[in-house]
Amino acid sequence: RSRKVFLPKVDIYDTKDTIVLIADMPGVDEKNVDITLEKNILTVNGAVEPQEFKGYSAAYAEYDVGDYQRAFTVSDEVDRERIDARVKNGVLHVTLHKAAQVKARKIAIKAE
Repeated sequence: RSRKVFLPKVDIYDTKDTIVLIADMPGVDEKNVDITLEKNILTVNGAVEPQEFKGYSAAYAEYDVGDYQRAFTVSDEVDRERIDARVKNGVLHVTLHKAAQVKARKIAIKAE
């Protein structure tokens, strides 16, 4: 689509078990957001349909409507099978669960 694309503002929180991304995407609902993870790139796309009011024409507008797109590099620390997302009132929450740490272990040596 030939439309404006905005870079949504994102807050990132790191906890012991998760990394949480919170993105402001006004006008986006669950049907119009797409999140993909390819290789190490997490891409967020959101589409917004402009509202039209019958019988009115815009005389002046400070708010512009367009789509949203943002990409993040994801480390190996993230469990790729456990990524959750939800959207409410134009705010997208993406939870990336951290992978279980690989524990070091002692290797027993046997004599022959």
